[in-house]
Amino acid sequence: MKKIIPLLLVGLAACVAPMFAAAPGHAEIVDRIVAVVNDEIITMSELDQMSKMVQASAGVKPKSKESQALKREMLEALIDKKLAKGEAKRRGINISDKEVDQALEEFKKRNRLPDDAALNQALAKSGITLKELRQQVADQIQQERLVFMALGAKKTEIPEAEVRKFYEMHVKESGGGNQVHLQIVTMPFPPDASAGQKEEIKNKAEAVLKDYRLGGSLPETLRKHSLSAQDLGFINQADLAPQLAELIGKLRPGEVAPIQTPEGFQLVVLLKKRTGKPRSFEEVAPEIRNLLSSQALQKQFVEWVKTLRGKAHIKIML
Repeated sequence: MKKIIPLLLVGLAACVAPMFAAAPGHAEIVDRIVAVVNDEIITMSELDQMSKMVQASAGVKPKSKESQALKREMLEALIDKKLAKGEAKRRGINISDKEVDQALEEFKKRNRLPDDAALNQALAKSGITLKELRQQVADQIQQERLVFMALGAKKTEIPEAEVRKFYEMHVKESGGGNQVHLQIVTMPFPPDASAGQKEEIKNKAEAVLKDYRLGGSLPETLRKHSLSAQDLGFINQADLAPQLAELIGKLRPGEVAPIQTPEGFQLVVLLKKRTGKPRSFEEVAPEIRNLLSSQALQKQFVEWVKTLRGKAHIKIML
């Protein structure tokens, strides 16, 4: 079901790199400022990291013009994020480690990640660390509190007819299609990997694929290469990215599809196929209602952030 099932790896995190490296008698610029928001800065490294993660999640690298447009869009999002965080700080909205821990436990349950090791392996696909995910989660909780505090906002009551319309268009229509049971083996590049290191990971992926196709069982093959697979369970094929859905559609149960992303290599194993049955309206209605309510609240937040922009000092140097 599109837009309701939790995405396995959804997360955009940004990290500010040091701006200057101190040295006797001079300073060497190691990063570039692309925007100033009041007394905060946004660096090119932040922007590059966010853009790279979006590309990794899409599984494709945009063309030059598309990449520039994506960077500008991501920069606008980072500016809004800086403005919101500044306002949250001014209002004394702080998020405790305990709250983040609880949210991460829910995240793992929703995404069928049994432990932190599985979570770290999944995060490696998007090129982010557990520390960065924790910050992303804390920022999200902080934003939600800011919305309620600043707007006095309450969750919008969604009419039954609107919930049912969404169900008919997005759940019932797509839920009866093919479902695939997938496992994913992730082999990420090391941070700042050299060409030699990337080639080493590529060779390892080819060796794993060769051993498996020569008749080795998946568990034996993975043990031999000190790897593990993440079980995604059954997923509606219509919910996959179009390129991946097309690739999976050509596989027979037991076959493997090798995929290269900007962050490394993946082996996607098709275990089973089956014809799916749509979830009942009664079962899924609360999820739809929460989704539509959150979307309405997000629209209010976006409009409110525009008022912050009007009062802020923003200088873009991209």
